[in-house]
Amino acid sequence: MSTGQGRAVHHRRTVTALTTILIAAAGLTACGSDKSSDAKSPATTPPPTAAASSAPAAPPAADKPVASAEAKAGIPPKPDAATQAAYIRALNTISPTLVGGKEDRAVSRGRDTCGSIHSFPNDHAKVVSLTQQRFSGAHQVTSAQAEQILSAVQTHLCPKH
Repeated sequence: MSTGQGRAVHHRRTVTALTTILIAAAGLTACGSDKSSDAKSPATTPPPTAAASSAPAAPPAADKPVASAEAKAGIPPKPDAATQAAYIRALNTISPTLVGGKEDRAVSRGRDTCGSIHSFPNDHAKVVSLTQQRFSGAHQVTSAQAEQILSAVQTHLCPKH
């Protein structure tokens, strides 16, 4: 004959499990954002003023070491819109497959080519070879096209070299 203790233990486990679930759920909803309390919070940052929003934002401090390292490697900063447009037009004149609608990638490859020019100033053949490899993808770039790409890069992205 059963004393009923099995049912009591099972009932306590069920109650304990449900209580744990309810406490966890309450904790999760407490973590949500209450907009009315956020508005009263003294830690809330004030909205930017018109003068602050019209001034160009300085790059985050974390970007400065990257920019500095790129500059030391001969990689120029990203071009402005007009310079980028002229560079893309030059590449499209060489072959429309060079850009293929991916202008950011073409600019990145061009900037990296500036780094190659900087790294190998006395080895034109190596720079042409690296340019050919860098711009080849689904379509192979010829040596003649690599020379033209190199000229476009030097003209638009890194004219100092």
